Amino acid sequence: MRAPAIAPCPLPAGMGATVTDDGIAFAVFSRHGERVSVCLFDAGGEHEVARLPLPCRSGDIHHGFLPGAGAGLHYGLRVEGPFQPDRGHRFDLSKLLIDPYATRIDRPFRWDPRLAQFGEDTADLAPRCVVEGRLGAPLLPPAPAGTEGARENPAFIYELAVKSFTMRHPEVPERLRGTLAALTEPAIVAHLQRLGVSHVELLPLAAWMDERHLPPLGLANAWGYNPVNFFALDPRLAPGGRADLAKLCKAYAEAGIGVILDMVFNHTAESDEFGATICLRGLDNAVYYRHAADDPGRLVNDTGCGHTLALDRAPAVRMAMDALRYWRRLGAAGFRFDLGTVMGRNEQGFTPDAPLLCAMLQDPDLSQAILIAEPWDVGPGGYQLGRFPAPFAEWNGRYRDDVRRFWRGDGGMAGALATRLAGSSDLFAADHRGPRASLNYIAAHDGFPLADLACFAAKHNEANGEDNRDGENDNHSWNNGTEGLSDDPDILAARARDIRALLATLFLSRGIPMLTAGDEFGRTQHGNNNAYAQDNAAFWLDWERADEKLIAFVAELARLRREHPLLSLDNFLTGAGDPPDAVWLKPDGSRIEDAEWSGLDALCLHLSGDGESLLIALNRARETVPLRLPGGRWERLIPSTEGADGEMPARSAGIWRKV
Repeated sequence: MRAPAIAPCPLPAGMGATVTDDGIAFAVFSRHGERVSVCLFDAGGEHEVARLPLPCRSGDIHHGFLPGAGAGLHYGLRVEGPFQPDRGHRFDLSKLLIDPYATRIDRPFRWDPRLAQFGEDTADLAPRCVVEGRLGAPLLPPAPAGTEGARENPAFIYELAVKSFTMRHPEVPERLRGTLAALTEPAIVAHLQRLGVSHVELLPLAAWMDERHLPPLGLANAWGYNPVNFFALDPRLAPGGRADLAKLCKAYAEAGIGVILDMVFNHTAESDEFGATICLRGLDNAVYYRHAADDPGRLVNDTGCGHTLALDRAPAVRMAMDALRYWRRLGAAGFRFDLGTVMGRNEQGFTPDAPLLCAMLQDPDLSQAILIAEPWDVGPGGYQLGRFPAPFAEWNGRYRDDVRRFWRGDGGMAGALATRLAGSSDLFAADHRGPRASLNYIAAHDGFPLADLACFAAKHNEANGEDNRDGENDNHSWNNGTEGLSDDPDILAARARDIRALLATLFLSRGIPMLTAGDEFGRTQHGNNNAYAQDNAAFWLDWERADEKLIAFVAELARLRREHPLLSLDNFLTGAGDPPDAVWLKPDGSRIEDAEWSGLDALCLHLSGDGESLLIALNRARETVPLRLPGGRWERLIPSTEGADGEMPARSAGIWRKV
């Protein structure tokens, strides 16, 4: 049998492996690599059957054509070039590499020290790339009646990790648990619809590898924020490949729910100089990763993960853009960008006019997608909240902290709370953006879950194996008198009031509310505020202990928000108009004077417009406060805790409508 041969060909339009009518065209970027070879494997992906150098080079692109090949081909890459770490070059011909454009791999990544050792062959460790057929045009069903435009305009985002969300759900078949297919089960869809979710935001789906310190501790990455490439779904989540995601997006679109993907473009699983060589490092470390200007051998670590992708360089910009377009074709409504400040960095620092941001905003499709930035990294000037260009929304960490601090009881927080409740104009008004630029959240995947905010005054991360050194130290949390879980009925009642008050504040605020899965029924992480390494039953969502009354409360909050658009208008409050669009009041009905804000524990916001008047009342005091409503007849729509008419119960948030 004659060995296959790669033929010369014109430069392909696409990168990676592209299926044509006659075979497969390969195109791989490597500026400093001297030769790129495609390693072919048998149908099972076990044995290498050929190693074929790409015969052509056009600029920095190595390319060639394999006639007669098609979908299902298993392959990897090897690159020959200099190993000169002091100049940023880490080529190692012994390393089998993943194609950064591969859309499927045949097995999960597993950390092994040999992945980081120069000269150690890794063919037995690296997954194989699997060529998939040509991708047709996207075809999502029409939006259900009454939800037109909802895919582009989130009303209520629900953040979830696929595995932890489904592993303990009693109505999900065991064989599907932990996969994308589990999310299409009727019970899951029904839960999302009951809550009134408009969009799910899925924690990273791209293939990832455990950080190297986790396996020796018997731990594993539970969140996926350690990707290897940006196109291939992790086979543990999507054993059926891209078809699994396309089916999910289609099923959710039919249910009136959009799918937002969490993208990690800031770093990869290759980590620092002691990390693995499995993809970009072996293709061209000096180009794909940022190095110090005065020391080309030193990686810049703006991510805290040991290195940083150089997203101001053309190869990285193209790769990110191609990935986003790929996911859109599979049905993604939009994207949330982890450590998004990295996307706006160049050699001088952050700029809203950075190449990748500009590329996204000029793209006819991506500029219309949902775009959400996490506006920080750990580099110099890393916190850029409020500086991303429209139409980006941003995770508003100031909202999170100010709301927590108000309800914890910190002094002088009423004014800050009012600013967050009204849409954070201090952060977003200057660039002609509205409240919808603020992605409001009180708890997210990273940090304490909502219930733990009222149970733990300090983190308890001992299970992570780092002697409780990891995770944020200042959580703005409180414990209601006892640290940790309690059976005391008074403490349980106090915590329940606090959770409901926090939830009501979130849904009564202008901006886009986001809730993390399980916070609607009281999930706990046992005081762990950095549970990325806890992929086990103790941290998977415990559906059998779900608080049904709390679920119903969240669903009611979401319903009220839908039925009263005055709560979610995309304009900032001015206090102007007749009647004024907003009046801040004390519980006795008098206006709040400037000098009074610092001492307030209770406050009211009287909203007018859109054909109705609403009154939002917040009381963080531990005693009931008399409430005098403005003139006319009022109907109480929802209190976060029961109380008589004409009063604000202790530790409560409520809303009234003028009838």
